[in-house]
Amino acid sequence: MKYEAIISQMTLEEKLSMLSGDGPWRTQAIRRFGVPSITVSDGPHGLRKPNEKSVAVNDSVKATCFPTAVTVAASWDEDLAKTLGETIAEECLAEDVGILLGPGVNIKRSPLCGRNFEYFSEDPYLAGYIASAFINGVQSKGVGTSLKHFACNNQEERRLSISSTVDMRTLRELYLTQFEIAVKNSHPYTLMCSYNKVNKVYSSENKLLLNDILREEWGYSGVVMSDWGAVNDRARGVPAGLDLEMPGCNGKNDRCVIDAVNSGKLDVKYVDQAVGNMLDLVFRCQKNAQPGYTYSIEKHNEIAQKVAEESAVLLKNENNILPLDKDKKILVLGALAETPRYQGAGSSHVNSHKITSLLDGLDALGVRYEYAPGYTLDSKKSSVKAREAAVALARNYDTILMCIGLTDEYEAEGFDRLTLDLPQSQLDLMTEITKLSKNIVVNLQCGSPVTMPWLSNVQGLLLSYLGGQATGGAAANLLYGMANPSGKLAETFPLALEDTPCYRYFPGDGRSVLYREGVYVGYRYYTTAQKDVLFPFGYGLSYTSFQYDKLDLKSTQYHDGDAVEFSVTVSNTGDKDGKEVVEVYVHPHDPKIDRPDRELKAFKKVFVKAHSSETVSFSLSKRDFCYYDVDSKAFVLDQGKYDIIVAKNVMDSSLVATVEFVDGNTKDKHLSINSWYNHPSDREITKSEFAELLRMDLPERMIAPKKGEFKGEHLIADLMPTSGLARGIAKIARFGIRTVTHVKDNDPGLEMGYRCFIYTPLYKLPAFGYVLSKDSLEGVTDVFNGHPFKGTGIVIKDFTNQLKKHIKKKK
Repeated sequence: MKYEAIISQMTLEEKLSMLSGDGPWRTQAIRRFGVPSITVSDGPHGLRKPNEKSVAVNDSVKATCFPTAVTVAASWDEDLAKTLGETIAEECLAEDVGILLGPGVNIKRSPLCGRNFEYFSEDPYLAGYIASAFINGVQSKGVGTSLKHFACNNQEERRLSISSTVDMRTLRELYLTQFEIAVKNSHPYTLMCSYNKVNKVYSSENKLLLNDILREEWGYSGVVMSDWGAVNDRARGVPAGLDLEMPGCNGKNDRCVIDAVNSGKLDVKYVDQAVGNMLDLVFRCQKNAQPGYTYSIEKHNEIAQKVAEESAVLLKNENNILPLDKDKKILVLGALAETPRYQGAGSSHVNSHKITSLLDGLDALGVRYEYAPGYTLDSKKSSVKAREAAVALARNYDTILMCIGLTDEYEAEGFDRLTLDLPQSQLDLMTEITKLSKNIVVNLQCGSPVTMPWLSNVQGLLLSYLGGQATGGAAANLLYGMANPSGKLAETFPLALEDTPCYRYFPGDGRSVLYREGVYVGYRYYTTAQKDVLFPFGYGLSYTSFQYDKLDLKSTQYHDGDAVEFSVTVSNTGDKDGKEVVEVYVHPHDPKIDRPDRELKAFKKVFVKAHSSETVSFSLSKRDFCYYDVDSKAFVLDQGKYDIIVAKNVMDSSLVATVEFVDGNTKDKHLSINSWYNHPSDREITKSEFAELLRMDLPERMIAPKKGEFKGEHLIADLMPTSGLARGIAKIARFGIRTVTHVKDNDPGLEMGYRCFIYTPLYKLPAFGYVLSKDSLEGVTDVFNGHPFKGTGIVIKDFTNQLKKHIKKKK
């Protein structure tokens, strides 16, 4: 064992101290062995290193806010993602941060997930390779990353306790593949487990995930850390493969593991393995540290703008209304033009060096415009007067640039969206302006799909997503042709929420969420069910035009294990230089198991000069034609024919060629003829159909605990519908969070902290800093169960004992 000389001399207490944090953002040091402490910090679209004396989420050191993951994924550019990683790493080095807590690669199962802005895609292949490039960029500078959240953390609602119920094939094909790609191609220093359970087992103690698949099958050798407060049973987590608990537990969970070792319930070898992993990490980070490192704030801002320009998606350009004419005065409407939404809310929030709004960007180009907000950003304030003033101005202009989108109130970490609609004040403004029959161009700022009832009445639509601190400069350059749009959607924009495949099953019943739709997530559902969408996966326009020709295959017949190599010619048939994303999908001809109509298996972004051509080459591996077979516990290749589709988006088939694997699996078909999975559609998937797919009993529905049944595993939210006491405690908690963090009522940080409190199992609250000792659990539960005097006495006694210990420690 590596570092055996050190580990063999450590006491059990010293070993366990290494396996939990020293406070919220550092690992434990052991000075007598020269073991350093390293700093970890939130990312992933910029450094969020908290000011140590502050408890406010948004109070952190100044840093560059780069475009968020949803934006970067829309670039479909691995080189750009690598450059982004290198750039953020420089800021980590300057702040002595050893581990950047990102990237997040969870699949966008539903567009309602409040944290989707922090994730890449609905497709695991695209998410995996963009993440790999980003990780390679960060780690090339000697800064570690933390690939997260492993696994099936696809919603914010009850994320600390929900059980994601998912069949094994779907788990392996859809929810683990992006982690597998990143682990095998970029070897992240750390991997972060998620809060939730997967099939009734908390991720923090899930041996199947953390050991059997991650370490034994994929060969991962780094550190597995918990998300902040994700540990359930520390003594179970250590042998399952969880090395580091974050944040620090003040020795309480260390004692649980020590007791398990001393009682013989836990073999100390698992502790030693975890300590070895931690020593390897901290010594590696210590070696890579560069004290006194500096970086150029201006250069990083330029890179942030370049990423934003390469990632924005042109969704509509009717009659080539774009790019706009600089010599023509326009009207700019929308408060987001002046106060941009350029990043998400929550633990990833970056305290930006600077912010460039769309108005700033227009000013830099010398554009003549008049501006009116048109609506307020605070949903609690009336927008009537602002809307009326905007409409009055609009009558005097031929061209109107509308800036609209989602605010932090509508999407943030900690809670999910309830609708795909834009804020009503913005919809009202759009309704009035589109009545005027003007030339309307929309700049849309949001972190996830929205419905667009106004789309047919506008001529141009540029989606900036959340474009980072330089978003305004990027948008202005794109709108006026100083840059050519080249982004493409990394997710589907549905026509309506009801069209999404998990609409009936998201976010679950409180105890569990059933992934009934199986592998049919995002475009895998829409293409197979032949469902119309607003904008398809992979869609994006340019100011030039591209044509695909000459799909050249080296062969049409292959054996199991052969690489399928081919090339395609991409021609720029327009008058402007531009970049095109070439997408490659695989379609099985006669599948022996229900499979999506097509799946993304390769992509490349290529620059092509006007009236020129480039040849783009691809190589597909055996795995690209496989599905996961539950019986053999392996990815299987069926003998037979497959189409290779070279496309501009998932609904396109610009070039198609057929290849045949002459050997491979030949077992009989096992399609359920009448099953939803064989014919995905709008109808509800029955429980019996899902149970057959799941191959295990469905979880029981959650029943809120009654008086006398409340336990430490329950949530305050479970009692609030029937308990005035619970509602009172929740109100006090909300007031306390607001007071301590100094945030306003409409600040998403308040909502995040409040929901964290009411949706956290009672016994986990100490991990989040809430004033509740684990020893007080018995007293608190007694109070809720109808024994207020007994329970209060226990709590007071425990508080007194804790106070005495604190005073004694101070002396």
